[in-house]
Amino acid sequence: SGARVEELNKLIQEFTKHDQREYDDQRALEIHTAKDFIFSMLGMVQKLDQKLPVANEYLLLSGGVREGVVDIDLDELNVYARGTDYDMDFTLLVPALKLHDRNQPVTLDMRHSALCHSWLSLRLFDEGTISKWKDCCTIVDHINGATNYFFSPTKVADWFYESISIVLSEIQKKPQRGMPKVEKVEKNGTIISIILGVGSSRMLYDIVPVVSFKGWPAVAQSWLMENHFWDGKITEEEVISGFYLVPACSYKGKKDNEWRLSFARSEVQLKKCISSSLMQAYQACKAIIIKLLSRPKAISPYHLRSMMLWACDRLPASYLAQEDYAAHFLLGLIDDLQHCLVNKMCPNYFIPQCNMLEHLSEDTVMLHARKLSSVRSDPAEHLRTAIEHVKAANRLTLELQRRGSTTSIPSPQSDGGDPNQPDDRLAKKLQQLVTENPGKSISVFINPDDVTRPHFRIDDKFF
Repeated sequence: SGARVEELNKLIQEFTKHDQREYDDQRALEIHTAKDFIFSMLGMVQKLDQKLPVANEYLLLSGGVREGVVDIDLDELNVYARGTDYDMDFTLLVPALKLHDRNQPVTLDMRHSALCHSWLSLRLFDEGTISKWKDCCTIVDHINGATNYFFSPTKVADWFYESISIVLSEIQKKPQRGMPKVEKVEKNGTIISIILGVGSSRMLYDIVPVVSFKGWPAVAQSWLMENHFWDGKITEEEVISGFYLVPACSYKGKKDNEWRLSFARSEVQLKKCISSSLMQAYQACKAIIIKLLSRPKAISPYHLRSMMLWACDRLPASYLAQEDYAAHFLLGLIDDLQHCLVNKMCPNYFIPQCNMLEHLSEDTVMLHARKLSSVRSDPAEHLRTAIEHVKAANRLTLELQRRGSTTSIPSPQSDGGDPNQPDDRLAKKLQQLVTENPGKSISVFINPDDVTRPHFRIDDKFF
């Protein structure tokens, strides 16, 4: 391309500066207020019909589903834009069912599914669970007279959306001072997107109903036998502590029955082993491709994340550790993506026998490959465009804050009361966590019967 590496490095630095948000005390308190509201709401959903586990464990990820933090198809999702629709985005994985008592590899029923997908029979659970969730299952009668209930991702999502809607309408009948304003509640395919206005901020929460497992699936067992870039940096126990089924089906799969395996918990751990310059290049590359390759939807940010993990396994650690190689990494990611498109091949990182691009038509991959070659021929220009987009989003956010468009909701800080209340201390603690752990994912343990005591886990530290 003839691009100068120094120039590309400077542009990536500039993009990172505008893309990473600084949190002041007010913003940290607003983040805490929104999170607390969502968790309280989920506690009320649990009490509604007792379907959700009583003491649940959520995984809170920074970035919405559209940012590729989980492998869910984006073609069913409404388009939301940072700056226009929201200022900050999160994904919350909420277990509807948990299988947490297993020490051996978990074997799933994959006879009816494409690779990386599974049906889930409630036979694995007790009678109480089956009777509770019967109405969210598809029923298959066998020749021998037995009835099998298969947990349905679409029915679970419908139930979840209805339950959340009921709870939110109840909450809004008795608004309290400082309570977030619910600006939008939408069902996007099988996820529920909620946008909250808190003080001068708008927070997008993509809430995903999942099935949570401790341990590791048998289908991904061979992956553990290979050498990986994280060997020696984090333990295998940290990487294989658990996985999820998320409500997404394969290209030809049966939407009502098929779930997709997700390794979001493991990816949080792997992220700790990726250099900051590679992460900066990844974020810049993601900003470019989200805009450029959005129509028709074929490549998602999750594909790019998988390619980055493969690159980490393939390239020497000494090369990946270079602090001033962000430009090299950006060009490498574009080349890798181009290679995947031309060959119509993007293996899932944890289950390599699953090709995530297999279903695409030749016309679609060639269209995107041509678009991508225009990026590769002038990466600096596309980076400048990405910088302008993120600056414009930030300007919109600031303009909104100046106009005080959500000031009809009193800021939590304007509440009267004792400044030494636990909430205030928790807000300060949260601000400290956010400042010290930029871009990291937070796991939260919460008891819906006592929403006053959340416990944060950032990577392997507890708070």
